[in-house]
Amino acid sequence: MKKLLLILLCLPMIGFGQQTYVPDDNFEQALINLGYDNVLDDSVLTANINTIDSLTIGGLNISDLTGIEDFTYLTVLYCVDNQLTNLDVTQNNALNILFCSFNNLIGLDVSQNPLLTTLFCDINQITSLDLSNNLQLYQLVCQNNQLTSLDLRNGNNTNFIYCSANNNSNLFCINVDDPAYSNANWPLGNNFDPQQYFSNNCPPSAIQEHTINKELLKVTDLLGRETKPQANTPFIEIYDDGTVEKRIVIE
Repeated sequence: MKKLLLILLCLPMIGFGQQTYVPDDNFEQALINLGYDNVLDDSVLTANINTIDSLTIGGLNISDLTGIEDFTYLTVLYCVDNQLTNLDVTQNNALNILFCSFNNLIGLDVSQNPLLTTLFCDINQITSLDLSNNLQLYQLVCQNNQLTSLDLRNGNNTNFIYCSANNNSNLFCINVDDPAYSNANWPLGNNFDPQQYFSNNCPPSAIQEHTINKELLKVTDLLGRETKPQANTPFIEIYDDGTVEKRIVIE
């Protein structure tokens, strides 16, 4: 009789299943609206979300995406225009596309997202972005942040179809696979700030770069031919420490 009673008591727990903690009411309400949950109780049935491959939850005033870690099959996450200060996607290893623009993120770790191809994280407060583990990344928009460090050395720079890092006034040196290639194919202007330049070995703090004495070796045009700087014409400065800077003097 006691064994039967114990089994009966356990049945509701077995039927209830594993739950995922979702503390943000706006996030949970979005999941309810999408049909993945039905009661606003800070939890959602894990089985309802762990096979979802695409999630669009933009402009919903969400400040906490705790629970996103159980979306283990997620390939596309669109969470722009919310109130996020933190976004943990380290468990979303299948992620291909991430749109998290227009938030308040101060950091973003995508080192555990090896399949990431597209990242839009512009208009946040991100200070450092390391994309060296994202070997398939070919589209990046990280403008309008507070970047002081940007590492794009993922071995796939030649396959990039778009890259934008402008309006990061404290970002000077950008780590890339091949500075010459980036100088030729990623021109400064709309997509990069005038003070930014490409290197394959930026110092630990890019801001420190401008306090280090370095000697200018030569000036070339965009085709690598030695030249003299001319107004309104882009030119490349090559220094003795291996850094390369692309400049233009506007008159």
